Amino acid sequence: MTDYVSTTPGLFPLPDWAKDDLSDLKGHQKGDLISGDESEEITAAYTEAREEVIGVQEEAGLDRIVEGQLRWDDMLAHPLAVHDAVETRGIVRYYDNNNFYREPVVQGDLEFSGDVASELETAAELTDDSDDLQAVLPGPYSLADLATDDHYGDEADFLAATADFLAGEVDAFPDHETLFLLEPSLVESAPGDGQDERASEAIDTVANATDADVVVQPYWGSLEEKVYAHLLDADIDAVGFDFVANQDENVYNLQEYGATDAVSLGLADGQNTLVEDPEAIRDRVDWVYDQIPVTEFETVYLTTNTETFYLPAGKFEEKLAVLAEAADLAEVKAA
Repeated sequence: MTDYVSTTPGLFPLPDWAKDDLSDLKGHQKGDLISGDESEEITAAYTEAREEVIGVQEEAGLDRIVEGQLRWDDMLAHPLAVHDAVETRGIVRYYDNNNFYREPVVQGDLEFSGDVASELETAAELTDDSDDLQAVLPGPYSLADLATDDHYGDEADFLAATADFLAGEVDAFPDHETLFLLEPSLVESAPGDGQDERASEAIDTVANATDADVVVQPYWGSLEEKVYAHLLDADIDAVGFDFVANQDENVYNLQEYGATDAVSLGLADGQNTLVEDPEAIRDRVDWVYDQIPVTEFETVYLTTNTETFYLPAGKFEEKLAVLAEAADLAEVKAA
C-alpha cells in the first residue's frame, strides 16, 4: 500500500513580524543579509521565527517537518555564502525571477562548515517526533551552478568538491527521516553530455552520506531526457516532478524511463497565492497515476512545486494545511 506523505521543499517566508524586526535590525530586507556573524538580537529573532514555522507545520498536520531555512537570505547559495573559504560579491538574479542572492566565489578548499547541521539540530529539539524531521539542502549541481570557482580550476573537480562538501555537512546532521535535495539547475541550466553523468554521481555522493530517504527535487519545468535517465542511476529514493510548471514532459519521462520506487509530486503552486482545494490535489495524484504505467509507488510525497519563500505568510500557512489534508484524503482513498 502506498504511503502518502505531505511535505515541502523548505525555504519558507518569514513571519510578518520577523520581516519587520529583522529589517530594522539589519537595516535592509531579507535577501541582502551579510550572513555569518549575526548579532544576539538577530539570532533571537530567527530562533523565535523558527519555533513559529515549526509549530505552523505541526498544526497543519504535515508528515515531514523542515527547519524552514529562514536564515537563507541567499536562498540555495546559502551553504556557500556563509563558508569561510567563500567571498560573497555582487547581487545576482536568482535564475529568471525577481529574487536575488550574493554571488558566492569559492577561493579555497570547501571544508566542513556545520552551519546547516546546527540549524537542523535546533529544529530537531523543537519537533514533537524526530521521525518527522526532514533536512533540506541545495543539490550539488545547483549549488555549483550558482557559485563561481576561483580555486579548483576545473568544472568537474569543482562539482565533485561541492558534492564532497555537502556530504560532509549531511554526515553531521542529527537523525532525520528524509532529505530533500533541491536541484532547479538541472532544469534551468541543464548539464550537457558528460556533465549530466557527473551531476548524477555528485548527487549520489551526497545521498550516500545519510541513511534517510533522499528526494531529488528539480523544479521550474522538466528534466531533459538524458539528465533524467542519469538521475535514475543515482542512489536516491525519489525524484520530484514539477507538475505546476510542466505536465506533458514530466509525464513523458515517467512513461519512457520509469521512476524510482517513491516519487515526489509538486502539485501545489509554491509561488501563486491561489490556494488549491485538497480534493483537487488528490485528484491530480489520480491523474498522474492515469498517465503512467506504474500501478503503485511505495511512497508518494505531496508537496509544493517550488519553495514557498515567495508567498505571503498567511497563504503559505493555508498551502501547508491543503497539502496535509490532500495526503490524508489520498490515504483514505487508497485504503
